[in-house]
Amino acid sequence: MQNIKYGGVMAIAAHPDDVELGCSGALLVEKSLGKYITLVDLTEGELGTRGTISTRYAEARDSAEILGVDARVNLRYPDGFFTNSKEYQLGIIEQIRHYRPDIVLANAPEDRHPDHGRAAQLIKDAVWLSGLRKIETRDENGQLQEPFRPANLYHFIQDTFLMPTFIYDISDVIDKKVASIKAYKTQFNTVDATEPETYISNPAFLENIIQKNAMLGRMIGVKYGEGFIANVIPGVKSFDKFSHKNR
Repeated sequence: MQNIKYGGVMAIAAHPDDVELGCSGALLVEKSLGKYITLVDLTEGELGTRGTISTRYAEARDSAEILGVDARVNLRYPDGFFTNSKEYQLGIIEQIRHYRPDIVLANAPEDRHPDHGRAAQLIKDAVWLSGLRKIETRDENGQLQEPFRPANLYHFIQDTFLMPTFIYDISDVIDKKVASIKAYKTQFNTVDATEPETYISNPAFLENIIQKNAMLGRMIGVKYGEGFIANVIPGVKSFDKFSHKNR
């Protein structure tokens, strides 16, 4: 029986490395606060130009160890060809009902890679449907799962810049975030003449990620930040709760 601490954060994304690039800084901070952290990769990234399925799994394990996450699951949906349909919604619902996170982080609602926007809508729909009791799902032992709907869903910003609803301060964990990205050696931090250069294998890509985090950080007066888009307008009970200051 898994020792699951309900009420944590679940990050769901189309490909292994999406989470690391988009929201691993926030996950590192949340983990330091004692939250239970789960990663759900929808695909094995099998259509990626560099590396193989086996190297992606090894790299994902190495990255998860750096991030200190509590669980990482791969649903093995078809890279490039999953759809927002009942079959794929149910697989996500099963994970949500199993781990029962308070917060779900998901792909950007639109991005350069078409899988990202499609995954965002798929995840959004699954999060809502997971709370309907007449949708039946079963756990690994064949037992009916209880309905459960996370309190909040936030989309992390990826390659295409989108205006965030809020920015998360990751200044203290930027080095660890970069290390988690570099764990994907076939994708980012090796020069391998036997593999073709890709959009993300160029060293400038990772540097752009760091600079984007720096830009987002400057928007809230810190060194580095990650941007998130909320599906509803966040509310506050006091002006004292705002973290920004006039600069």
